[in-house]
Amino acid sequence: MSLSRILFFFLLITGWSHQSLQAQQRQKISGFFAGISFDRFTERIEESSDYRFVYDQEQLAQTTVNLQAEDSDLADLLETIFSGTDFKFSIADDHRVFITQGKKMVVNFARGYFEPRSKAEQGTDEPGDSNLGAFARNMRFEIGKDNQDPNKRTAVLSGTITSIDNGSPMLGTVIFEKEGFLQAITDEQGKYRLELPKGRHTLFVQNPGGYQEQRQIELFGDGEFDLEVQESFLSLDEIVVNSGALSNVSKLDMGVQSMSMSQVKRLPAILGEVDVIRGIMTMPGVNTVGEASVGFNVRGGAADQNLILYNQSTVFNPAHVFGFFSAFNPDMVSGVELYKGSIPVNYGGRLSSVLQVEPKFGRSDKIGGSGGIGIMTGRLSLEGPIGEKTTFIVGGRTTYSNWALDLLEDEAALNGSNASFYDFNANVRHEFNEKNQVEITSYLSRDEFGFDRDTTYSYQNTNLAATWRHFFNDELEGSLTLGYDGYEFGIVGADNPLNAYQFNFDVNQFHFRADFEYRKGERHLYKFGVHGIQYQLNPGTNLPFGEESIVIPEDISDENAREFALYFGDEMTISERLSISYGGRYMFYQLYGPMTVNDYVPGEAITESNVIGEQTYGAGETVQTYHGPEFRLSGRYTLTNQSSIKLGFTTMRQNLHLLSNTSAIAPTDSWKLSDRYIKPQTGGQASLGYYRNMASNTLEFSGELYYRYMNNLLDYRSGATIILNDHIEQDVLNSLGKAYGIELLLKKTSGNLTGSLAYTYSRSLLRTSNEPSVEKINQGRFYSSNFDQPHHVVLVGNLELSKRINTSINGNYSTGRPVTLPIAKFEYAGSERVYFSDRNAYRIPDYFRIDVSVNLEGNHKVRKLAHSSWSVGVYNVLGRSNPYSVYYAPVDGQLRGYQLSIFARPIPFITYNFKF
Repeated sequence: MSLSRILFFFLLITGWSHQSLQAQQRQKISGFFAGISFDRFTERIEESSDYRFVYDQEQLAQTTVNLQAEDSDLADLLETIFSGTDFKFSIADDHRVFITQGKKMVVNFARGYFEPRSKAEQGTDEPGDSNLGAFARNMRFEIGKDNQDPNKRTAVLSGTITSIDNGSPMLGTVIFEKEGFLQAITDEQGKYRLELPKGRHTLFVQNPGGYQEQRQIELFGDGEFDLEVQESFLSLDEIVVNSGALSNVSKLDMGVQSMSMSQVKRLPAILGEVDVIRGIMTMPGVNTVGEASVGFNVRGGAADQNLILYNQSTVFNPAHVFGFFSAFNPDMVSGVELYKGSIPVNYGGRLSSVLQVEPKFGRSDKIGGSGGIGIMTGRLSLEGPIGEKTTFIVGGRTTYSNWALDLLEDEAALNGSNASFYDFNANVRHEFNEKNQVEITSYLSRDEFGFDRDTTYSYQNTNLAATWRHFFNDELEGSLTLGYDGYEFGIVGADNPLNAYQFNFDVNQFHFRADFEYRKGERHLYKFGVHGIQYQLNPGTNLPFGEESIVIPEDISDENAREFALYFGDEMTISERLSISYGGRYMFYQLYGPMTVNDYVPGEAITESNVIGEQTYGAGETVQTYHGPEFRLSGRYTLTNQSSIKLGFTTMRQNLHLLSNTSAIAPTDSWKLSDRYIKPQTGGQASLGYYRNMASNTLEFSGELYYRYMNNLLDYRSGATIILNDHIEQDVLNSLGKAYGIELLLKKTSGNLTGSLAYTYSRSLLRTSNEPSVEKINQGRFYSSNFDQPHHVVLVGNLELSKRINTSINGNYSTGRPVTLPIAKFEYAGSERVYFSDRNAYRIPDYFRIDVSVNLEGNHKVRKLAHSSWSVGVYNVLGRSNPYSVYYAPVDGQLRGYQLSIFARPIPFITYNFKF
């Protein structure tokens, strides 16, 4: 055969192969794409061809496709779609389509670049998506070894989710697989664990702020998969839906409310300050007795029955400036979680609820910070790395003006007052290795205020805790915490130099915790540990103030006690539909000397006239011991993927009591340890709930019924003396309590309009116990507690007008709280007397308030020195004079009633926030 014929056949074969290859590469596209999103367009193309798209979904979220194709080249269609924009596309030989903004991407990649990477190729111990950015969404990751345990149909996927912004662990992030409705939630270390059927899956990852990512995986066997996701700041394109929206139906706990800081920051703020406590009070079952009140009431319980934790530290007074601001700097908090139904077995010591305020830890990539300047307060925080394994964050707040207090009503006794506060946080985290890390959290706050120049009030919170976390293996982890919590208040009265005095009170506790979690297979999660508290309480000292003072010094004997608790619990999965959680705590409490205790006539009322002697105990000698169990039981039965029913039963014990004759926590309130005559408060709660998600999980509904009983509650005799009373048992009345109600919550969690509507019907009643006492309130019948408010409605709405403008509205209605009123007058022994009604037989007028705000964000450019936003709004926009209390005073021989309101006019606010 001649050379020319050989060349001819070679060219013919080559040309035919080239034409075939080109025909294969240029797959034709047909279809009618009428006004669909670009995401939907790519899905349809991928369904009908071998093309696979790689792009940033956020960049193309607003792009709409409107065209008709008939055997068209994909390149021609993309040219039409991106005409007039700065989007570029590149089509690789393997039919991967890369879409970028600004600059066209080079697609001459090395062979195997997009194959699932092995561990050896990554140089790490597990697959991950680090440094892949938006392209990680469309890449496929292989997890586990092929043919690993072929008889097992499922595999366990675990790993750590961190912030792409600063490398810190992402607490409360949800990772879920939609088809099987399987999900897991990350813990404080960002760790998750999820059992899935082997095969291909699309995983969705949603952080607490609502930002969502997705990853494609092929699961061959057990393996680890670490992810980085965006930790969005207060961005107006967030979906305001934390992990609760996705786990509303499937999570085992009931009566739990969680809020991310992005949600809290959207609420209208009083005087422009973001408030964690007020954010919690938008949830059903949580209320307060009035404006400018310290603390909150949960399901008919008193304010002292709430355990408020900053990490593992107890905060005794959670407010600043008469209750106007919460004690927590929003820049130092990552999120909050309120347990009011099924209290976890690792918490105890209070009767009503546990509020867990999660601290924020510093970023690991670079130095950054945030802050804000409002009409009354300013704040600043700084965070960043110290070396490769240590991060820090410090922050502080303070006041710089008293002018806002002049806006209050004259009758509120706060008009013209002076007030100041500061708080400071410092948190450090050091990672020794993958299995050991240490966290140190600290908090210090101080308030000083006065109603006039002659009397000054002050109080201070101090908290310090160090936690060592150790990961023994994939199944067992533990933590050890040591800490100190302190609270003190003081009053200096210098109106008359001869009677000038200085009063002080303080409570100190040293605590330790050892907590462990052990996961046995996929059906059991065991939690067990031990807690201990050493109490040191100074009930009060009153000393002369100044050289001229003739005040006689008074000093109430100190109180000392120890409290220990052992706990064990198990979260058990019985089937795909049924899960239960059971466990218990056993608490041991011991009050010890030095102390002197009165003896009273057995079987008679505890009064001064019935004292028959006293007993003196030396230092360390046991005065009184109490001990007893606490039980936890809850269950969840899934009706469908969108609905479930849950039930729970919990018992609690409380050894620390708040002595107060006010409805809310006041700076002058003091704490009291259980002793021989004041027994630990005990109680139990049974609850039943129905939960349902609707409209593709964008609507979340829950309804819960509950009933509570409480024993050994404290009420007070008429005219009781609380401060500087060395025998307080003579002025308190042992009482029983009950509370019941229904809570309804409807939340919309996505779209331009989001929000929630919460309604609560509840009753909270007290009755003097059958023990001998000098007084039976209301003849021993049940009466309303000070915080019995049957109806409570809260409406929260957020409307995104654009990506930079967001408006919020908050409406709040509740029944007026109970009050005791004078109803008649009479003459006795030659003088006119007032006859009062039964205890809490009447109510003050109902409470109603509407707040509005507008959040304005700066532009969203990534390369900026600082990201900023403005918050502008009005608190009590209707100017309604909501009564805080009703009181009576004699005027010209007549008894006249007055209504005290705190905010009787609209209060405007404006705050500038920044983050760098």
